[in-house]
Amino acid sequence: MTNKGDLRAAMLKSGGQTAAPKPAQESRSGRAGKSNVTGYFDPEVKRQLRIMAAEHDCTIQDLVGEALNELFAKHGRPEIAPARAGTSA
Repeated sequence: MTNKGDLRAAMLKSGGQTAAPKPAQESRSGRAGKSNVTGYFDPEVKRQLRIMAAEHDCTIQDLVGEALNELFAKHGRPEIAPARAGTSA
C-alpha cells in the first residue's frame, strides 16, 4: 500500500501532470434527442411482445410505437410515434 509520502513524491516526479480526461462518450445516434418511456408489467407481457416482434420481424419499440399511435388516434391526437419503415402511420 502506498503512503502519502510516496504519492506526493510520485506526483512531484511526474511534474504534477495527470492524464487528460476522456471526452464524454457520444450517445447512440438513434437515441439523440429522444426520451425514454417505461412501464412495469407482468413478465408475460414482455414475453408476448418479444414473440410478436419476432413473428413480424420488427422490434418491441416498433410495436410500442404502433400501439401509441393507435392510442393517440383513438383520443384525437396526432400520431407522432415513429412508424416502422414499410408500414402505414
